[in-house]
Amino acid sequence: MSDDEEVLEVLKAAGLDILSCMHCGTCTGSCPSGRHTGLNTRRILRDARKNRPVLEDKDLWLCTTCYTCQERCPRGIKITDALLEIRRLAVRKGLMLPEHRRVSEMVLEYGHAVPLDEETKKKREELGLDPLPNTAQHSPEALEQVRTLLRTCRFDELTAEK
Repeated sequence: MSDDEEVLEVLKAAGLDILSCMHCGTCTGSCPSGRHTGLNTRRILRDARKNRPVLEDKDLWLCTTCYTCQERCPRGIKITDALLEIRRLAVRKGLMLPEHRRVSEMVLEYGHAVPLDEETKKKREELGLDPLPNTAQHSPEALEQVRTLLRTCRFDELTAEK
């Protein structure tokens, strides 16, 4: 089975019916990310349903998962959920943008996608706050729990460079 055929199978297995799309454009027109990027959700789903390559489409990663497209779809198509399923398949095949891979590495290292740097810690102290909020970055035990959870889910393997 080709990657493109596998996309449709994954969507079907997840109960996501993208074949009922009438191409009204509400999803793309509603997309906050699409106003500032090249994201065209309708095109990605159209390509997926026509067995065109979508796993390596860089625009796939521009969706912020706000669910606006899904909430406004007149056919009730679970657009965001479909994009997430396509992303999951892409990750399982080792296809991620370098920026997303780096964020994954930071989550594994610090327990956060955007860890606090020294400048931010200093500003927090100047404001009378702890340099680190009560998060995984603050607690070595919590950080190890996050790492254990991510290793158990094979997140570290899935997001590693292949």
